[in-house]
Amino acid sequence: MWVAQLARFGPPDQAIALQEQSDPGEPGPGEVIVDAEFAPINPADVLNLEGKYGAEPPKLPMIPGAEGVGRIAKCGAEVSHVKPGDRVLLPGPGTWRERIKAPGKAVVALPEGVDPQQLAMLRVNPPTAYLMLHDFVPAKAGNWVIQNAANSGVGRCLIRLAREAGLRSVNIVRRAELIGSLHAFGGDVVLTDGPDLDVRVRAAIGGGVLPLAIDAVGGLATQRLARCVADDGTVVNYGLLSGEPCAIDGRETVFRNVSLRGFWLRRWFMVTPPLEIAALYRKLAGKIAEGTLHVEVEAVYPIRQIKQALAHAARGGRAGKVLLAFGAA
Repeated sequence: MWVAQLARFGPPDQAIALQEQSDPGEPGPGEVIVDAEFAPINPADVLNLEGKYGAEPPKLPMIPGAEGVGRIAKCGAEVSHVKPGDRVLLPGPGTWRERIKAPGKAVVALPEGVDPQQLAMLRVNPPTAYLMLHDFVPAKAGNWVIQNAANSGVGRCLIRLAREAGLRSVNIVRRAELIGSLHAFGGDVVLTDGPDLDVRVRAAIGGGVLPLAIDAVGGLATQRLARCVADDGTVVNYGLLSGEPCAIDGRETVFRNVSLRGFWLRRWFMVTPPLEIAALYRKLAGKIAEGTLHVEVEAVYPIRQIKQALAHAARGGRAGKVLLAFGAA
């Protein structure tokens, strides 16, 4: 089977190596074998390949990939919640390979009749958006939420989930040409970033209440969001796309009681009961099925073309995700 492996950190399309490895064999008690169908290339995957993700770089060699979708090929004894042929979320990390052996409790069954390419992007971005919207500040209908990197996968999920919760969204982008498409997607207000962001946000929302900001960028962008939220507001950071640590002025934290919190989905997995995790994924899979959640796909590459796929994913101005396709697709 084909496996993408990282043996050294560096530019993604140069650091990755495609290897042919032996089949993982038969599942043991409590284990399953999953044939992969699709897996996306996410920004966090790229940072992993460069050795820049997490509190410390991952140990090498490693198989990258945080999410994906596939079908159960075999079940070991003591596995009863899934059966061969069921479509499931791939257990990550390590999804960039054609076949995976994993603990049965690590896979979540998915509904049939739903686009598998969309389901391949279910594990990371939709729950990240949902949990940041609901776990830090009460989602009170009529309130506002502001986010940067609004055209990202998380950003687009957040637009739709906020609207469904009765919230209105202010969406910050770097490029003015994205404003129209994000308005059409459901963003209530779309603005370009800049030093006067707080002035323009207050003008756009009038007397609206804005208690929550979602930050994917870090650096000075964190401070610009902090100036936008109300007194006692919360800025939730989940990424450092700027490559810089979050910067926030003490005048915001001391005199206005603005708080800065962090969110990492992997930690949520660590502390959340499996039944609660599965329930959230069933809920979000239903939102994909009904069309509430949808992420544009710009290109799909077979796993053998992973270097080309990574080069494509690194391009600026993409209109959608880049996916890897495996033998089961």
